[in-house]
Amino acid sequence: MANKKARNNSGAVNLALGDLNPKQKQFCQARSRYVGYGGARGGGKSHVVRIKAIGGAMTYPGIRILIVRKEYPELEQTMILPMRKLIPAEIAAYNATMHMFFFSNGSVIKFGHYSSGDDVEYQGQEYDWIFMDEATQFTEYQFRTLGACLRGATKFPRRMYLTCNPGGVGHMWVKRLFISRQYQNGEKAEDYTFIHATVDDNPQLLEASPEYVQMLDLLPDDVRAAWRYGDWDALAGTFFPEFRAETHIIKPFWRIPAEWKKYRAFDYGLDMFACLWIAVDFDGRCYVYREVQKSGIIVSEAAKLMLDLTPSWEQIEFTAAPPDMWNRQKDSGKSMAELFMENGVGIIRASNNRVQGWMAVKEMLKPLNSEKDRPGLLVTQDCKGLCTNLPAIQHDDKNPSDCATEPHEITHICDACRYFCVTRTLSAEKPAPPKVEDFDSAGMTDYDDEMTGGEMTDDYLTYGGGD
Repeated sequence: MANKKARNNSGAVNLALGDLNPKQKQFCQARSRYVGYGGARGGGKSHVVRIKAIGGAMTYPGIRILIVRKEYPELEQTMILPMRKLIPAEIAAYNATMHMFFFSNGSVIKFGHYSSGDDVEYQGQEYDWIFMDEATQFTEYQFRTLGACLRGATKFPRRMYLTCNPGGVGHMWVKRLFISRQYQNGEKAEDYTFIHATVDDNPQLLEASPEYVQMLDLLPDDVRAAWRYGDWDALAGTFFPEFRAETHIIKPFWRIPAEWKKYRAFDYGLDMFACLWIAVDFDGRCYVYREVQKSGIIVSEAAKLMLDLTPSWEQIEFTAAPPDMWNRQKDSGKSMAELFMENGVGIIRASNNRVQGWMAVKEMLKPLNSEKDRPGLLVTQDCKGLCTNLPAIQHDDKNPSDCATEPHEITHICDACRYFCVTRTLSAEKPAPPKVEDFDSAGMTDYDDEMTGGEMTDDYLTYGGGD
């Protein structure tokens, strides 16, 4: 049993925090800057967060701890109410208005929720430990924003603790950092530790609710693999399960055939400009062969970027754009569509019917003509944004026929793909085979006759041969 001793004005107070299973002990003892815990449901995530946070507050006098969840009602049910029952008033007082525990030794535990529009709330705040409960409900941007709060003048170890299950808008970044361990510039492998836990690691739950395992075992195969065993591949790409790397991703072209028809499609906002180049072959199969994503650029810069990336030998049939490009701006009275055209890029209006557009993408991901045929939409390996973000898109919580609009940073390139797929395009026309002249034909005989007068006749042979 985890026990902690605190001192107040009347002396020492013992606090029994409850038992920890071996996986929970690993979590509490981990020393990496970022520590993840979970994988499957029923692994005891909420319990270990409560124990670790309280234990830290009592071990390090004056430490500042933040516990965050996406929605406040869930935070209150899983964290605040259980911790208020667990912590006696002699050790810490809870301020319901501020959502904070104030410990007698100067430590603080703050509870916060973080929806998509709450960025400003955490700017400038400083914490020594931060707990992200159900981290896959957050975007990577939110994770980084909270990570910037790990600072201060104290010498406490700065750490971020994450609990998570597969699925949700944060599935891909959590998987990348903690499961696949694919790190980018500035990220260090030694900063990340993950403790994989399932319901089998939680004997307290198994004893209290033996039917819980049976409930998990009755789930559909993919959900069971994720929730029962913590399989991070089972729920990847829930909206586009059709998309498979081995099927839809191909090697880059050395050069796109000149006879294929070529198109562009883009999504534009100041936060991100995303554009795709697509070629259509003679069978109507589409190949996404080039992409660009860039944030913070104005229309003239976006148009120039498109033109610079389009070689002179590529003839673009049209460029599909979102319909809001035709909305007139209050300051200039012009639409963005006009601005694109003034900067050398003519555009056509794509349909903004989201459900119809996503269904068009799904149709193109299917085999083109028969079950054994290749898909109607293929993507080259160097289009990394689309290859990564299309399988990362989730279902919208309120409309399962639509994609979620969060995390926003992954939707732009997918929207560009949607604008192309929902717009009718033409297949390339095979050039007619060249005519081969038959030198043995009658036509050639006529040519010879014209040039030579034909074969010799009796008249020709007796010409000038008088008596």
